[in-house]
Amino acid sequence: MNIPWQKSNLLQKRASKVMPLGVNSNFRYWGEGMTPYMQRAKGAHLWDADGNKYIDYRMAFGPIILGHAWDEVNEKVKQEIDLGTLAAMTGELEIEVAEKMVRMCPGLEMVRFACSGTEATMHALRVARAFTGRERIIKFEGMYHGFQDYTLWSTYAPVEAYGNPRSPIPVPSSSGIPRPLNQMIVTLPFNNAEILENTLRAIGETVAAIITEPCMGNCGAIEPQRNFLQFIRKQCDKYDIVMILDEVKTGFRIANGGAQEYYRIKPDLATYAKALANGYPLAALGGKREIMSIIGQGVSQGGTFTNNKPGVAAAWTTLTILQREPVLKTIEKRGRRLMDGIGKILSGRGIPFCMNGYPSMFSYAIGVEKVTDQRSWNESDKDFYLALVEALIERGVMPDHDAREPWFLCYAHTDEEIDETLNIFTDVIKNADRQR
Repeated sequence: MNIPWQKSNLLQKRASKVMPLGVNSNFRYWGEGMTPYMQRAKGAHLWDADGNKYIDYRMAFGPIILGHAWDEVNEKVKQEIDLGTLAAMTGELEIEVAEKMVRMCPGLEMVRFACSGTEATMHALRVARAFTGRERIIKFEGMYHGFQDYTLWSTYAPVEAYGNPRSPIPVPSSSGIPRPLNQMIVTLPFNNAEILENTLRAIGETVAAIITEPCMGNCGAIEPQRNFLQFIRKQCDKYDIVMILDEVKTGFRIANGGAQEYYRIKPDLATYAKALANGYPLAALGGKREIMSIIGQGVSQGGTFTNNKPGVAAAWTTLTILQREPVLKTIEKRGRRLMDGIGKILSGRGIPFCMNGYPSMFSYAIGVEKVTDQRSWNESDKDFYLALVEALIERGVMPDHDAREPWFLCYAHTDEEIDETLNIFTDVIKNADRQR
């Protein structure tokens, strides 16, 4: 990329002396000499360390649902932290946030807080195993459920390593994951009811939980095929398996009640983070009272920072605004304009593609007409997609530098910024097409 990132490059060299890769998450590393560092963010915009301004479509990987540094959220946080940031006691504000979540999300009857999506899914798996007395977990290839060892399988590996889709091979996505865990994880292709049904016919009585995102949030925002989530629900009922809906990305983003409202489905357990607190650290797991009630009855769940006041205050305000204002309807309208506009531009240049996801969280796969799972998405032209992304970033529009990661919108994105994005996208496509 041809971007004046002199200060970012200096910061990367400095950071690399004290942080692996010079960052605190592998996802923030774009490469040597091409990893941007942040100066500030406000609304729908981000400024890098060199002062370059971007229309931000990363939104911190999805947490920013209102806008960066949203005044009302920050003011509530400031008020609350003056009363203390952390205590070994529960506060009334925590109870109110839990009550709001239960009212908004159809499948929630009880809630516990955590600090990250990784923690929330980790605790949900423990609760599911304790409730069923079983140990096996089913997850879908290409889905990411946090950095905990139990589900970091068949997430980023080349699909060629996964074996035949009817008999997939679980592939650990990192060194350091204990090999014996592969006896407790079953990985399957997403959106394939036949393979899931056949698998459960063979091992259903040994499975504690099926964990799934509503869509493939870390693989091009691939949506579930019609009734696939409902099929999972029925199979879980048939075999007494706990259905865990990982709403870390979709919760409070695609509907006020998340995917449960959007798809009219009630899981046994659900996990949340990201948009819950508009960028402040707070996560949650929740679900049926019958299942959640075993926590504390021989089942451990907790954490020193699970009731951190900044996160709780931010969540209280974010949920209040979501209930009070047409946040998601506004995002949906503008996001749909952006999706349709990008699609029209690609079609106009004769570039094959398929659009996936939701107006607030979408992606497009280039060179293919349909994707249903990680295996089919792998056939898309990821190199061309990244070439477009790099050209967009050079022009001041910043999606993520990863073809798997969706574009995210927030309440602060205006029609003017959508227009500007589409104008820049048009120019980028023309230049890229000439160079192909």
